[in-house]
Amino acid sequence: MGRKIIMSVTGLFLCSFLVVHLIGNLQLFNDDGGASFNLYSYFMANNIVIRIMEIVLVAGFLFHIYDAIMLVRRNKAARPVDYVEQRPQDNSTWSSRNMGLLGTVILVFLIIHLWNFFVPARFGGLEGVVIEGAEYENLYIRVVESFQIWWYVAIYVVAMVALAYHLIHGFQSAFQTLGLDHKKYTPFIQKFGYAFSILVCLGFAIIPLYFFFLY
Repeated sequence: MGRKIIMSVTGLFLCSFLVVHLIGNLQLFNDDGGASFNLYSYFMANNIVIRIMEIVLVAGFLFHIYDAIMLVRRNKAARPVDYVEQRPQDNSTWSSRNMGLLGTVILVFLIIHLWNFFVPARFGGLEGVVIEGAEYENLYIRVVESFQIWWYVAIYVVAMVALAYHLIHGFQSAFQTLGLDHKKYTPFIQKFGYAFSILVCLGFAIIPLYFFFLY
């Protein structure tokens, strides 16, 4: 139960990160040649509070991934031989039965995504751009160029679909694990979690599709 609680807490923390990250990414739609997005990126890279939160975020990811692996191993050890006849679809959703697969897809995407954006933004390798008389790193142009590549856009969108399914199950499961499960409130939590999962992931997916088809 302890591992499930850690999984739930870190999962909900990562959900809050997704909201903040999406709000920042929506700056890409401002019609200013990427100025507001580059200023936002500069703020995120140079604010001490944000940098500390990045460490907390990385720790949250690592704990979440480690706990997921340990839970899968423990469940397999508890039942090393499958039942002769199984009908898991009768009492569980597809997303709940495939959380490991969904998590793997998200992890692979995350590695690619960090290498393409986070690493050059933090450790150098981006072009410079002048905004209001000062020079900043032009992360905006890296985003635009990346989202002109069809296979990168495809990976991004597939990952967001996987993330949506992952969140749909994980959001409700987290509240249930934490004991916040009540017949009066659970239906609302389920609906809110479903809406949250779809809207956040759709928000992320629209960005590469916009730059690929309309920019």
